[in-house]
Amino acid sequence: MTDADLAAHLAEVAGRILINVRDSGLFGAKALGKAGDQTANQFLVAALREVRGEDGLLSEEEKDNAERLAMSRVWIVDPVDGTREYGEARADWAVHVGLAIDGQPSIGAVALPGLDGGTVLRSDQPRDLPPAPEKLRMVISRTRPAAEAVAVAEALGAELVPMGSAGAKAMAVILGQADIYLHSGGQYEWDSMAPVAVAMAHGLHCSRIDGSPLVYNQSDVYLPDLLICRREHAGTVLALIAEVSARPVS
Repeated sequence: MTDADLAAHLAEVAGRILINVRDSGLFGAKALGKAGDQTANQFLVAALREVRGEDGLLSEEEKDNAERLAMSRVWIVDPVDGTREYGEARADWAVHVGLAIDGQPSIGAVALPGLDGGTVLRSDQPRDLPPAPEKLRMVISRTRPAAEAVAVAEALGAELVPMGSAGAKAMAVILGQADIYLHSGGQYEWDSMAPVAVAMAHGLHCSRIDGSPLVYNQSDVYLPDLLICRREHAGTVLALIAEVSARPVS
């Protein structure tokens, strides 16, 4: 099995496991999120150690191992991205399985099990992007939208589209549900690595909000901000971010 096939297979199976845990009807919303995280993580970690035991591994739900820092190939996974949305039986949550090679987001799969029939977007199977609408749409957090994103959307005249998990937001740009994903409220490597690998494979611009590259498998896994958008919009959005960031705090 190729790395890309493995990433997609793991994300899809973990998604089915999570649906089964939810459909068991045994957990309330808060307990469901914890149970789903633990169950999916156990599967993903055990599977990767079995079939890619020579590679490094970083998971949100697993104690970090500094040995990964000396490794070229490191799998970075988020068993449930959007635990709240998963617990509330919404569709906007995801499973992330990605492979960073020498710090670069090289291979990724993002499963969206909550969509009808489930969907897995892959870095090795890019789709044609739908055309951008005349009025751009910016996807933002449904619970705590970043001030910079709201200000940039206002300057662009873009429509705000609230959504749950980071993976769901990133994939929304590919699926034609949004055109820009701008986040500055704090994230970790597992929140963005697989989605960025998939987005880059689809020809989208992916960077930090200052335009610098996204680098993974670092000792500090905090990666606080992210911009994913169509390449033709990147220059304008980055300039607006710089302008908004330079404004004095009122």
